[in-house]
Amino acid sequence: MIRALIIIAGVSLAAWIVGSQLPARSYEVRVLCLILLAASMAQSWNIIGGLANQISLGHGAFFGIGAYASTILQLSYGLSPWLGALAGMAAAMLAALLLSLPTMRLKGPYFALATLAFAEACRVVANALPMTGGPQGVSVPFLGDSWAMLQFRAPGTYLPVFIGLFALTSLVFALLANGRIGYQLRALRENEDAAEVAGVATLRTKLIGSLASAALTALCGTLFAQFTFFIDPDSVFSVSAISIRMALIAIVGGVGTLIGPILGALAIVPLEEVLSATLSQYIGGIAPFTFGLVLIAIVLLRPRGLASLPGLRLAEGGRP
Repeated sequence: MIRALIIIAGVSLAAWIVGSQLPARSYEVRVLCLILLAASMAQSWNIIGGLANQISLGHGAFFGIGAYASTILQLSYGLSPWLGALAGMAAAMLAALLLSLPTMRLKGPYFALATLAFAEACRVVANALPMTGGPQGVSVPFLGDSWAMLQFRAPGTYLPVFIGLFALTSLVFALLANGRIGYQLRALRENEDAAEVAGVATLRTKLIGSLASAALTALCGTLFAQFTFFIDPDSVFSVSAISIRMALIAIVGGVGTLIGPILGALAIVPLEEVLSATLSQYIGGIAPFTFGLVLIAIVLLRPRGLASLPGLRLAEGGRP
């Protein structure tokens, strides 16, 4: 656990040092914020997807719930996003509970498909509701630089917020991974039937992991809405842009490890930005095609993720 805290503190300090050297309104500091957000999203998914091997493709639902809950409360009642984030986390936990009860007995592709269908259903419903703005989405009104309303003109001012988000999600993962729940989740991952015979409360353990994962994902959604000032159902509830991307970052970095989502975000987010900036102007679709080829190469060369590189190899569950 001590080494996990050192990793979290080291990455947070490094992000702060790098960010402080960049102009507050620069493109580079915006990318740094997106890296921290992506790492936080993947770390949230890693709790249930990495420790328990419950491959969820529906975390976009919780992300969207967090984004819309805080935004609607702010638009309708002028509520601070800090309080809206708590409401979004509570709503996401309720949604996770309703989803978990009928699906936790499912395994492998059946569980993945069930969660994917849930996220898609949330997207369809959000497109039909007037309060979400329908397909047009909603804009977060800018009220001026304010910590109370979590709004700033310069991306660099958001940097402490995203560092805090990264530290929180990583700390929750480390606490769970190194505690009793973490060992039980890993036992379920290895052999659920044997773990149940040994006395592990299967449904209760999975439910705890799922609720924690959903709450943190919703928090990421709230901060995303405040960072971009615009959300629509097709973006925040997107299976490909949110759900699959969260899993992809964790898998590329090293699923089930503390440092995996960090490495995955450092590899994927800058790569996406560079390819989009350099190749998209020449041939339509060449940037995502090249991005896919690079990811295939990483997975083939490092099937256990970048965390398995010499000097970075970590024990499963985030324990160095």
